[in-house]
Amino acid sequence: MFRSLARISSSTLRGLHTSTVSCNTKPIGPKTPLPQFKSQAVVDGDFKTVSNADYTGKWLLFFFYPLDFTFVCPTEIIAFSDRAKEFRALGCEVVACSCDSHFSHLAWTEKDRNEGGLGEMKIPLLSDFNKSIARSFGVLDEASGLSYRGLFLSDPKGEIRHVTVNDLPVGRSVDEALRVLKAFQFVEKHGEVCPADWKEDGATIKPSIKGSKEYFNKANK
Repeated sequence: MFRSLARISSSTLRGLHTSTVSCNTKPIGPKTPLPQFKSQAVVDGDFKTVSNADYTGKWLLFFFYPLDFTFVCPTEIIAFSDRAKEFRALGCEVVACSCDSHFSHLAWTEKDRNEGGLGEMKIPLLSDFNKSIARSFGVLDEASGLSYRGLFLSDPKGEIRHVTVNDLPVGRSVDEALRVLKAFQFVEKHGEVCPADWKEDGATIKPSIKGSKEYFNKANK
């Protein structure tokens, strides 16, 4: 913690209030643009400004968690961080965000994992200290000032393709996030659609009345 506080300067203190977002009047959902964001983050153990512009032309998995130094949150963040390589191999970056300060994020990374800390992170931890980002994404619980567990997958054009929002007590699945990413990338590349519980190398469906019969005939034998 003292190492974290030693890094405070007047410019980084001002950063507590400088997260910015675009004014969004549309409901957030598939085929809508990912809201613009720009704020301080912990990246590789230091402070850095992170924004949408850093991910232009890439898939982006952007997820919110409620609060630093809690219980379910470290299990999710560590799980996504430890598998960041798998996402990057698919051309997808991962960013985690909460309404804590970047100083709190840094202090949490300096706490051992066996004590509920995060340890070394392979993904940015974005600060939404003024709650404007969570509000623009529609995941802020105004009563508590915390964000719900929202997860947003956007494509290289910056359009949202997938959204999930969990209430606070239940964490998310990295396997499912990877499955959905691979499914959307398959659709983009091949033009066929993915049925329920589709997994990589699984059967897909030609999106036409005639073409779909091939899948249905095999699936319903």
